[in-house]
Amino acid sequence: MIRTRRPDGDDTAGYLAVPEGGEDVPLVLVLHEWWGLTEDVRDVADRLAAEGYRALAVDMYRGFIANAPLDGMRRLKSFDFCAAAEQDIRGALEQMRAGGRAAILGFSLGSAVALIAAERVPGCDAAIGFYGIPRDTDADPRGLRVPVQVHFAESDDFFRPAAIARFEAKLRESAAGAEIYRYQASHGFFSTRPGGCYDPHAASAAWERALAFLAKHLRPT
Repeated sequence: MIRTRRPDGDDTAGYLAVPEGGEDVPLVLVLHEWWGLTEDVRDVADRLAAEGYRALAVDMYRGFIANAPLDGMRRLKSFDFCAAAEQDIRGALEQMRAGGRAAILGFSLGSAVALIAAERVPGCDAAIGFYGIPRDTDADPRGLRVPVQVHFAESDDFFRPAAIARFEAKLRESAAGAEIYRYQASHGFFSTRPGGCYDPHAASAAWERALAFLAKHLRPT
């Protein structure tokens, strides 16, 4: 684990995965779901390192891990999405970007934070969100500063279809550019957490699209 300094002087822990000999390669911040920085989130960072990126999984929960949905729900109610974007994520980008290109990839809660950061936080070149959107009061997708890619589940018990439809409509108005994908799967289809809704077909398709998007915006030719 490493620690990065927030603009307010506090610090944030994170799990860093670096490819061999790749200290100067592009950076990807990985943002966890409401469960916290779990093993499957660290696995995403390792998979990105295997693809040649420095990957930092940011612990926005300060060490807390939800062991049951009720724990996650309670934590979610007190979670400050904008502070996470403007403090934890901004600090990590400023310290770890090192002059190179950087992207943010988030899942559910982390997706909402990633999309807020894509509008508010400098130092980010692209953002990817998996089945999570910010509240209307936290971000307006029409004001996104960088290109984004989003992956939504058709059967989502956490984000209402009408809310996702409104978000998509605004996202298409963004001048920064957006890729929007939907899958015949449930919320959390990428997570391999035991008892979850992992869908190998949707997860594989989304991962390949995410890698292509990262290569396009972090390794432009």
